[in-house]
Amino acid sequence: MTLNFLSTEWLIIVFLISGIAIWISGVKLTIALDKMSKYFNFGEAMGGMIFLAIVTNLPEIAITGIASWNGNLDIAVSNILGGIAIQTVVLALIDFFGVGKTAPLSYKSSSVGLLLEGIILILILSMVVIGKQTHSDFTILNGSIVEWVILLLWITGIYLIYKNPHVNTRKRKSEERMAIAEITITKNQAYKALAFFAFLAIVTLISGLVIELCSESLASRFGISNVIFGATFLAMITALPEISTGIESAKLQDYKMAVSDIFGGNAFLPVLLLMGSILSGKSALESIDNTDIYLTALGIVLTGVYLIGLIIKSPKQFFRLGFDSWSIVILYMIGIIGLFFVIGT
Repeated sequence: MTLNFLSTEWLIIVFLISGIAIWISGVKLTIALDKMSKYFNFGEAMGGMIFLAIVTNLPEIAITGIASWNGNLDIAVSNILGGIAIQTVVLALIDFFGVGKTAPLSYKSSSVGLLLEGIILILILSMVVIGKQTHSDFTILNGSIVEWVILLLWITGIYLIYKNPHVNTRKRKSEERMAIAEITITKNQAYKALAFFAFLAIVTLISGLVIELCSESLASRFGISNVIFGATFLAMITALPEISTGIESAKLQDYKMAVSDIFGGNAFLPVLLLMGSILSGKSALESIDNTDIYLTALGIVLTGVYLIGLIIKSPKQFFRLGFDSWSIVILYMIGIIGLFFVIGT
């Protein structure tokens, strides 16, 4: 399935409309999830790491699935690994547009649970780098051992965070809030929010699929390599759900959910490498090139810097951003400049 029958102008229009649909869905998803969280009481961090992290990455799931099936595994891999660094920078956008002038996002969201999520993310990204350097003919359903280890790490991370006593403490605090929320959040409203959440997830998935189809045609027509297009333009567009949900979560004062969505989403993205391997018939790690490894390392650096901000918990701001947000923005800009040197080698 392709959209090559459309003119370049219409491809760009459809691309932008799909991006807008993803943005609007992201805002509504957060509101629906906030109602679900208050009624079903699964906590902010778990809501961010599982529900939002997976749903906001539905465009990446669609892109990985269709690109891998069509044999364009390189654009899928580049979108996955390039999106991690970009989505980490989204934390700075949430800090600026969602939190306000009282204190940085890291100060308001700092918790042991989020630190654990960040450490798990770094472990998963490190396995991507290790997997690229190791070669083995042994595969399971076309996936390498490292790709299966990444899936295991992600599942283990969810279990550890769910069992973490600090997460349970947050759940108890949620129970206190729920006693008040019950006045306005009824069972009927909660299940309506759940149904609306499912509908918006489908909209996000379909929009992501359309974006992927447009991307393949646009990249070909403009002579842009799949690797560069997937790691930059496509990764920016597919980060829209994280931006909209993150800002909306911060406005609702669900600060932990906002950060957990980013950390959880970034940890989930490398899991899609296994899906790409299964659908394409070959290991996705073999399609990783120097650009992808560079962007993965950049994602590790940016995550590490933000973890420092969560530990230090400085209330100071400079132009509405904490020092950690400024640091990841500057480092990302430097990293993108360095990317051109990597491409040239």
